[in-house]
Amino acid sequence: MADSIKFSAPIRWGIIGCGNVTEVKSGPAYKQTDGFELTAVMRRDPDKLKDYAKRHNIAKHYTSAKKLIADDEIDAVYIATPPDTHRYYALKVAEAGKPCCIEKPLSPCHTDSLAIHEAFKNKGIPLFVAYYRRSLPRFNQVNTWLKNNEIGEIRHISWCLNKAPNATDLSGTYNWRTDPKVAPGGYFDDLASHGLDLFIFLLGDIQQVFGLSLNQQQLYLAKDAVAACWVHQGGVTGTGSWNFGCEDKEDRVEIFGSKGKVQFSVFEENPLILERNGDKQEFFIENPKNIQLYHVENMKKHLLEENYDHPSNGRTATHTSWVMDKILGI
Repeated sequence: MADSIKFSAPIRWGIIGCGNVTEVKSGPAYKQTDGFELTAVMRRDPDKLKDYAKRHNIAKHYTSAKKLIADDEIDAVYIATPPDTHRYYALKVAEAGKPCCIEKPLSPCHTDSLAIHEAFKNKGIPLFVAYYRRSLPRFNQVNTWLKNNEIGEIRHISWCLNKAPNATDLSGTYNWRTDPKVAPGGYFDDLASHGLDLFIFLLGDIQQVFGLSLNQQQLYLAKDAVAACWVHQGGVTGTGSWNFGCEDKEDRVEIFGSKGKVQFSVFEENPLILERNGDKQEFFIENPKNIQLYHVENMKKHLLEENYDHPSNGRTATHTSWVMDKILGI
């Protein structure tokens, strides 16, 4: 079912979970986008909530998500809480009949992601997921190269992401990102989901996927070493390796074609590299300060303009959840 509800500006947003991700990455983008207003925020800690609302000049603040969702002056809701609460809050928003954006990953497992997707789909309500790389100019440039056959027929994509354990990991301090009840794959859930979703955007849905995962360091209970291989529709193969116990940081994606290669990083703002016919070119495209800005602007286009579909929605994010589950063996 396509979106069945029509919208008009301004669309007044409320945020559930105004933590670190909303400080710079996402929250200000809602205030900067014409046609959107950031009207209310919710957080359980009243002191941190009031401080956030004051610093960001937001009129309303709640310690209850239920009250924010029910507020008649809130037209749409952005869920920016840890993934284990996404299903609970999302189904409440769907029941209220309001558009929603949910932080990635959509949920810790495909089953919950599917339930969220179907709840919005069945009501014809827009659902967006914050896989914002689909909207960033640097990755849209890669997409243009691929569609223009700059490297010929695409054969294979590979990604190597290595990171060292951080101080929190080494200290044993609680971190929801390495709690298997919230993120079964640990940092893989938080980080690899971004890249895998981007690869699906660039190369199409994944038809087959195989993976293995384990806990090498025993610093926390979630997985810290993952490897996978897959096949996109159309036959492009892929491989990935993600390890969160290495000394050297590495973030390298290579897309191989019949006539060349594209190289880039998912997280680092390194130059995009295009190699073809023995020639190597580097292109630097800077990300915006508020990195979700283009993602949020594209939500505005979806809600207020005719014939525009946002690139990151419930269906695409649910497919990414399926891929993640297959890799982790969930």
